[in-house]
Amino acid sequence: MAVNQAGSSLDSLISSFNTRIAELQELVIGRNMYAAGSITDLSAVDAALKAMELQIQAIKDRLREETEAIPKAKKLINASLQQQKKLQSLSVHIPSHLPERITVLNSDTNRSVHSEASNLQPAFGSLKTEEEPAALPKGKKGRASPPLWYITADELDSLSSYMRGRLTLDKVNAAINDMAAYAEMNSQLIGASKKKLAENLWEKALEVRDIAMTETIKGKHFFLETDIKGPTLKLDNTGKAILTALRHLGRISETRIGHHRVIILLKPQ
Repeated sequence: MAVNQAGSSLDSLISSFNTRIAELQELVIGRNMYAAGSITDLSAVDAALKAMELQIQAIKDRLREETEAIPKAKKLINASLQQQKKLQSLSVHIPSHLPERITVLNSDTNRSVHSEASNLQPAFGSLKTEEEPAALPKGKKGRASPPLWYITADELDSLSSYMRGRLTLDKVNAAINDMAAYAEMNSQLIGASKKKLAENLWEKALEVRDIAMTETIKGKHFFLETDIKGPTLKLDNTGKAILTALRHLGRISETRIGHHRVIILLKPQ
């Protein structure tokens, strides 16, 4: 009986050793089965991590630059808002319609006037009067273009309701364009030579020249009531209301010379 128990215990011990050996073999096989592939996979993971770290650093740098640019962007926005306010203020005062000035003579006319004027002798000035109207004297630089002194919305609102009527800012300032065009036309007529003018304009040129040489008008921009022919300013009720408003606002004054009603452009005070 004792021999049988001893044999059974030995068999059990041997079986235990065999089982442990088998487990150790499986562990060794499992550890060495993918050794080379594991190294490659770990290298790829390391490279991917480094690439992600670089991207994160680039994002941080970009965020820092954007953060530093915020104060500059705020200053630019404030400057843009101020500029917008200025432009809006200007747009209120500028009429929507700005027609080109009327030109009755070409540039050759102006050049010929300067060349002829430089050749005139003082002793023969009275003889030239009947042949050609002389340009109005205004220093050595010649006569400047008629000014465009537009009115503002505040000026229009300052008029009494009966004087303002249905006048709008755009309509009044468009009429100022017309008046400057009339004055420019007369200025060119004054300085034009006879050969550069059509026959139907020569008599008017002499007439305008005589008006320009009067003490009341001398050196000023002006036009005649008969020059008022649109496109905005006309001799109707609206046109008369515009002239009344501009006279009240100090943009024009009126006088009568001979049978002509003369309107003089004035600088606002």
